[in-house]
Amino acid sequence: MQTVIRTKNLSKSYGKTAVLKNIDLTITLGEFTAIMGPSGSGKSTLMNVLSTIDRFTGGEAWLEEQSLLELNKKTLRKFRQERMGFIFQDYNLLDTLTVKENILLPLSLRKCPVSEMESRLQPIVKALNIEAILDQYPSQISGGQKQRAASARAMITKPAIVFADEPTGALDSRSATQLLEELAALNEMFRTTVLMVTHDIYAASYCKRVIFLRDGSVVNELYAGEQGQKAFYDRILETQSLLGGKQR
Repeated sequence: MQTVIRTKNLSKSYGKTAVLKNIDLTITLGEFTAIMGPSGSGKSTLMNVLSTIDRFTGGEAWLEEQSLLELNKKTLRKFRQERMGFIFQDYNLLDTLTVKENILLPLSLRKCPVSEMESRLQPIVKALNIEAILDQYPSQISGGQKQRAASARAMITKPAIVFADEPTGALDSRSATQLLEELAALNEMFRTTVLMVTHDIYAASYCKRVIFLRDGSVVNELYAGEQGQKAFYDRILETQSLLGGKQR
């Protein structure tokens, strides 16, 4: 199985405060993985380090078998633009662009041919059920539609991995369920690797794997295997209760 992310003894400190402690992690092609843990456990820091937004202070990390220690800032920025996608809690759509223009923006910046942009666009917007809103502006659509548009934008470049930071945090339960179902479908359809930080057990139950952090260390992992979403939810809930931490 092709490895997308690998870390060895990965650590991150701010001054004398250790936020991540000797994390060994492997994420393979096509995985849909959640990172969970109480506030202050290091979830967001781990995502920032793996997405090259922040630098780690100890250990090693590889993206598609390229050592992050060997890449300069310019190369890292290019890698981020071409091989990574991002879904944020607050959508980050540009109000002056239509939904379609927002989705295609990463390809437009790379001067991608129009014919290729259109061929990439159609299967993604169809899978996310947003074909009808492509000509509308962000102010004219719902929060759930905005997040699905943001998800399409993240996947339009065919990234090696999509980082999702609390993607359901600003959504009502119905919109959250729809987004999660469609993300899971996209993950299966395009084999896009998704790494999602979440406090939400329900959101995590749509993943194939859940990694639990506490005090900067990995303390447990669960795999869905052949279990359905409801059964996996119950396992995550039980594990979260045993490990401690707030539940949503």
